[in-house]
Amino acid sequence: MEYPDESIARAPLPTDKTLRLRKNLAMQFVRFCVINLKMIKMIRKGHHPMERKVKP
Repeated sequence: MEYPDESIARAPLPTDKTLRLRKNLAMQFVRFCVINLKMIKMIRKGHHPMERKVKP
């Protein structure tokens, strides 16, 4: 079995550009909005009990 320290040492480090984007508040806000819109879309797809009327 591999030791955790060895696998952590081999893990890739984020680039300077990636770190800047992660720290940028405007970018964080955009990502937050996108994720929330995706969740709202998913929730709306699954919760329409009134539209699924059973035909006799």
